[in-house]
Amino acid sequence: MDNLSNPDENYDLGYQPSPSSLDQNDQSTTETPGYSTMSGDSFVYCRTNSETSAFCETISDQSCSGEASPSCWPDLKSGVHNQAVLTRLGMKQHKNVIADDKSDDQEALDAASMAELELMKERFSKLLLGEDMSGSGKGVCTAVTISNAITNLYATVFGQNLRLEPLNPEKKVMWKREMDCLLSVCDYIVEFVPAKSQNLQDGTAVEVMASRPRLDIYINLPALRKLDTMLIEILDSFQDTEFWYAEHGSMSSNSTRLGSFRRIVQVQRTEEKWWLPVPCVPPEGLSEKSRKHLRHKRDCANQIHKAAMAINSSILAEMEIPESYIATLPKSGKACLGDSIYRYMQTAEKFSPDHLLECLNIASELEALELADRVEASMYTWRRKACMSHSKSSWDMVKDLMSDTDRSDKNHILAERAESLLFCLKQKYPELSQTSLDTCKIQYNKDVGQAILESYSRVLEGLAFNIVAWIDDVVFVDRTIRDQDH
Repeated sequence: MDNLSNPDENYDLGYQPSPSSLDQNDQSTTETPGYSTMSGDSFVYCRTNSETSAFCETISDQSCSGEASPSCWPDLKSGVHNQAVLTRLGMKQHKNVIADDKSDDQEALDAASMAELELMKERFSKLLLGEDMSGSGKGVCTAVTISNAITNLYATVFGQNLRLEPLNPEKKVMWKREMDCLLSVCDYIVEFVPAKSQNLQDGTAVEVMASRPRLDIYINLPALRKLDTMLIEILDSFQDTEFWYAEHGSMSSNSTRLGSFRRIVQVQRTEEKWWLPVPCVPPEGLSEKSRKHLRHKRDCANQIHKAAMAINSSILAEMEIPESYIATLPKSGKACLGDSIYRYMQTAEKFSPDHLLECLNIASELEALELADRVEASMYTWRRKACMSHSKSSWDMVKDLMSDTDRSDKNHILAERAESLLFCLKQKYPELSQTSLDTCKIQYNKDVGQAILESYSRVLEGLAFNIVAWIDDVVFVDRTIRDQDH
């Protein structure tokens, strides 16, 4: 009964004892305090004092004459204790809300983890199958599989992006997530190098080897990641622009899609790219701020394009030349190039590849690509002839052979001139597709690291070139509008 002697202790716990708890004949009170069976954790809400008073008035008539209503008992510490009760119950409710939020966040994290796991399973399965879904073992090698995966991912993310505008957030997340998955393979392509020297107890000096990323990956992969980030930032910078786009199919010479006060200028582009949207500018042209922004972003994209192209060219140059390509080389470089080109390359004292290209009057990209294939084939034909007298004949050591070859040899001179002509041709036509040798190298390459670097640099090169072309379209339209006004 001592536990009932001080009613304030019961109020401190946030409840009031029921009348039955004061029964002197109840022996359970000696063992168990006369607390309410409903604990504070089970409360869904807590009434205020006014609600309690109203509730007391409604049930006062129903109370027994010998017992006071629990709700009408004297409020010994009404203000302090009720506030304590509300505070405790409120804190418990708040903790429940936080717990619910944490559970929701955990569910979201679990769902994201499951999505990542499914993506990993898909990538792993395709790598093992070699893109052969029949499972018969007729798939391509791992290097080609990863190269195709990066190329297809680029087409999925950027294939429909034909304007100077930020990339769709969902596609941006897809690009980063899946590229991280594909590039993670490079984390395990390592080489062992001496890290430090140690002396054993007997005085013997030993070198401790440590692993590091392979040299080409260590140099080129961080650079490509940086170029990737910069290209995305360039696209993100074109928000709330002064120019807009009109679909080519909805245009006519006398009307526009967006109103007669907005003139549309036909962009100078080839007919086979009719599907590209045409940029439009205000009647007075772009502001100086917008033109400066376009020039700056064009310069950045152009530098990125050159850097990606240089990395791609260096990776392709390091790839082994497939035997299938060597078997198709012509026996004569002259027959491959033609009499006119061969005569100029042979007789000119000071060979100028730029002058030769101007004389050829190349009319289309297709003609330029055909010429590039012939020049490249003749270059390797002359290199093979220059190396035939050398004791080494393996094509894996072409660079060593050329360094040991007599520089005055006729075949060596023609091969160097063909190489400079091919370089100038690619510089003049940066949008040129891959040559037959490049395609053959990618198809038969088995080096996974080279496949990742080549495909990654190739898609970034294409994106940078597209951004430059889109900016040139806007600048052309703006210049034409301003020239018409003047």
